[in-house]
Amino acid sequence: MSGWREELLTADEMRAVEAAYRGPMGELMERAGRACAEACVAAFPRVGLWGVHCGGGANGGDGFVAARHLARLGRQVDVVLHGDVARLSGDTADNYERLLQLGLSARSSGAAAPAGQADGLVDALLGTGFRGELRASAAEAIASLNERAVPTVSVDVPSGVDASSGEVPGAAVRADLTVTFHRRKVAHLVAPGASYAGRVDVVDIGLDEAQRSATVRGAAISRVREPIVAGFPVRGRSDNKYSAGSVLVVGGSTGLTGAPGLAAIAALRAGAGVVVACVPASLNSIVEAQTLEVMTRPCDDRNGSLTSKALDEIVDAAGRADAVAIGPGLGRADTTSRLVRELLDRLELPVVLDADGLWALNGQIESLAARQAPTVLTPHAGELARLLQRDSAEIGAQRLGATRDAAER
Repeated sequence: MSGWREELLTADEMRAVEAAYRGPMGELMERAGRACAEACVAAFPRVGLWGVHCGGGANGGDGFVAARHLARLGRQVDVVLHGDVARLSGDTADNYERLLQLGLSARSSGAAAPAGQADGLVDALLGTGFRGELRASAAEAIASLNERAVPTVSVDVPSGVDASSGEVPGAAVRADLTVTFHRRKVAHLVAPGASYAGRVDVVDIGLDEAQRSATVRGAAISRVREPIVAGFPVRGRSDNKYSAGSVLVVGGSTGLTGAPGLAAIAALRAGAGVVVACVPASLNSIVEAQTLEVMTRPCDDRNGSLTSKALDEIVDAAGRADAVAIGPGLGRADTTSRLVRELLDRLELPVVLDADGLWALNGQIESLAARQAPTVLTPHAGELARLLQRDSAEIGAQRLGATRDAAER
């Protein structure tokens, strides 16, 4: 982790870090399972009986270790194996045997539960190794966990969520807490998977040295760390409104005057010293009344929508700006959409394109490739679907892939 960004690992990147570890892999499983058990007790101290649901892979091995340590911490455990015990191998099989040696048992998922139902669940079914489609047995196991209205803790990632993309191709466990190891995974912060994770606790299991190994590539995806975001921007003592930056907002149409006003106020609150809103002339008085701190510039309009005749007025206003936001409440009139495309050709400033500004580029996202200045798009799933001429449900389910597609185009 660098000073300003937090790396989000994919499953392959996490495997590369683990492969660079110089100690026995069983050490990592022991630390992971123990940390999970301790997190369960710390987060849900009133749970007396934990149902620990384990798959046949390494995630299940973490679950066996967690069950052992939950018992050590004075909790009852009902360990359920979703799979064939004869197919367990490696450290997972070793930890299953250690469970039995302590006098604990693991029942088959088809066997009847002991007296009393678990009042807390540990999801150790699939983990980061899952991708593609769920098997019917896994989908059934996930459904059974989701039926219970009790605290649920997932090991590494909720089962059914693709750790590398956040995609959820079928059923997935809805966790209250996810205990992950070493670094957050992409799915913890990318929708729709992020909405299944609940609170995410990141646990150190001794892989920092392996992460620094020259054989391990840095993560391809990261996010700006919270302290950096919280500390920016800070206006200096000698700054005034003109030296603090100027933003131009282009938007507004009949019935949609609130959007450009909100965007302009947000720019001021984010630190801009001067904000000017280019709005339809016939609606200028409304915007002025809403935003006392914002200057307005009335521009040519027809029936409350900006027209392409406003082009020169807006370009002139942009001459004194550092960045331009285009689209809030702009409307979808043909002449307004034409204006947006002409502005994108003319403006040499950084542009944020939002809302109806994106509407103007439906199916024409490739036209942005000609822009030399930075261009930021802020679409929701439906807007990106129109830009890419794809189905919005598909975009919502595959956000990371759709974002990459848009960037490449």
